[in-house]
Amino acid sequence: MKKKLEKIYMGIILLFMYLPILTMIVLSFNESKSRSKWGGFTLKWYLNLASDSDVINAVANTLIIAIISTLIATIIGTVTCVAMVGLNKKTRAVIMGMTNIPMINADIVTGISLMLLFRVLHFNTGFITVLIAHITFNIPYVMLSVMPRMKTISPSVYEAALDLGAEPFFAFRKTILPDLIPAILSGAMMAFTMSLDDFIITYFTKGSGFDTLSTKIYNEVKRGIQPEIYALSTIIFLAVIILIMARRGLRARSMQAAGKKNVSYAKKSSKGRNFAILFAVIITCIFVGLSFGGVFRTKENQVYVYNWGEYIDPDVVKQFQKETGIEVVYDAFESNEIMYAKVASDNAAYDVICPSDYMIARLIKENMLQELNKEKIPNAYANIDPNYMKTAASFDEGNKYTVPNFCGTVGILYNKKLVKEPVESWDILWDKKYKGQILMQDSVRDAFMVALAKNGYSINSTNPDELKVAAKDLLNQKPLVQAYVVDQVRDKMIGGEAALGVIYSGEALYTQRENKDLAYVVPKEGSNVWLDGWCITKNARHVENAHKWIDFLCREDIALKNFEYVTYTTPNLKAQQMIEDESIKNSKVAFPDEDTLSRCNTYLYLGSKADEMYNRLWKEVKSGE
Repeated sequence: MKKKLEKIYMGIILLFMYLPILTMIVLSFNESKSRSKWGGFTLKWYLNLASDSDVINAVANTLIIAIISTLIATIIGTVTCVAMVGLNKKTRAVIMGMTNIPMINADIVTGISLMLLFRVLHFNTGFITVLIAHITFNIPYVMLSVMPRMKTISPSVYEAALDLGAEPFFAFRKTILPDLIPAILSGAMMAFTMSLDDFIITYFTKGSGFDTLSTKIYNEVKRGIQPEIYALSTIIFLAVIILIMARRGLRARSMQAAGKKNVSYAKKSSKGRNFAILFAVIITCIFVGLSFGGVFRTKENQVYVYNWGEYIDPDVVKQFQKETGIEVVYDAFESNEIMYAKVASDNAAYDVICPSDYMIARLIKENMLQELNKEKIPNAYANIDPNYMKTAASFDEGNKYTVPNFCGTVGILYNKKLVKEPVESWDILWDKKYKGQILMQDSVRDAFMVALAKNGYSINSTNPDELKVAAKDLLNQKPLVQAYVVDQVRDKMIGGEAALGVIYSGEALYTQRENKDLAYVVPKEGSNVWLDGWCITKNARHVENAHKWIDFLCREDIALKNFEYVTYTTPNLKAQQMIEDESIKNSKVAFPDEDTLSRCNTYLYLGSKADEMYNRLWKEVKSGE
């Protein structure tokens, strides 16, 4: 009975460990992008991955950073440990204590401190800064492995070799180094693993346009988890399994060989050749990685773009590069606040960015944007609907800094099979019969917008009493909420996992394609109509190319292509006229009518004090206090 219980227990543990991985592997072969809908077997996500040069570069960068940082850190760490043997006990303790600080510190502290150091020294962040950062945090792991072993080695043999006339390095190589090799290899393996797996320190020191595998996956996830990520993760998982099995096989063969009494001289001498081959392979990997990773390649004709995730058709980027010869260095963000922090810390990191209305107002106020040269973007002023230009002027007076890119509304997506009554008001999100079936946006402005509009207040209210009422309503609603999410609203609603969800209009249009039972409405109390626009940063390094990028995306055929991919409302009037699908062309979700827009307002920048008040109350709501 005891053995059966042990097996059941282990089975449950293994199930929790590997069921998510198995799910991921299955989804990597799913034709549909939805995680809750099986669209048939496909290999296209793997094919897409194989043709993605950005992912290939990220893999190359990851390997090259890991290999070089491991080699350098291993040498420095080992030499330091050997040198410390001659020091007194207290000095060694102090040095080891200082060395251990990076391991004790949270990675985010190390990452931010290194980022600030590089800023002070005016280093251009990229390959070199990431390499220095990895060497820095790898050295302690090498020393942690080598130092204990060094303490156990008697120096008498080394001293005897010196007395017999051997050179110091020769004596060290023949007497000390062989005993240190296992510890050195152990430290190197630890350093390699830490470098390969690192995200936080790399994220803060990499700058724009340079990615390792971890930061690339993070950027891809911000687009809303794409099937290519499942494919990449599956490949990584299988590679790890193969390496583990190969390592076990080699270890078994080594133990078998060690158990034999007679080992030929040829086998002994082959070890040296094996190390030489391994070294040659490492050097080859370094140069191949540097070549594919683009470290040796310098290009002046570039434009650095910072945009929302899943906010542009990848083919549009390729077409722009082909037509103009300008290389696009593209990064994505998942919130205005994250974008702001990045641009505020390094205004020259990106040339062109795509913030939302209220954030554009803040950037203008803080002198972080430059005025657009209207003569260089003729498509913008010829094609953009004047009504949207007027909307943009509400936060960018005179349309000096912004060209509208996408826009939309915030409303309620509901499942007609689960919700039989008419959905007309925000009040339905407080109906107790839908407990556990309501999805709210995990966004301070969007969540408070719902509660403020429900009570008839301005969605840009800075009145403390009104905000307290809204916060109280959100607290009362919390027991009814299934989850506070962003991208997951789409998949959960498609899969029928919830009855009601607050969602953006573009996402609603996509969900209706996947599930015909879903409907979208902007409640009668009103809502937010948002507008995202292209802006050029104050210290942009490629201003001419940034204008070419904006003008290209305002071309009607390109705007149409982007609309069909993203499904958010395009403010490009000529692109709207080119839409062939009448159901989409006449859709009030894609293109809200005047009655809907009359009930909606854009978010305004409310100032730092109001932001603090919103954030404090939102924390209270999320913590349930």
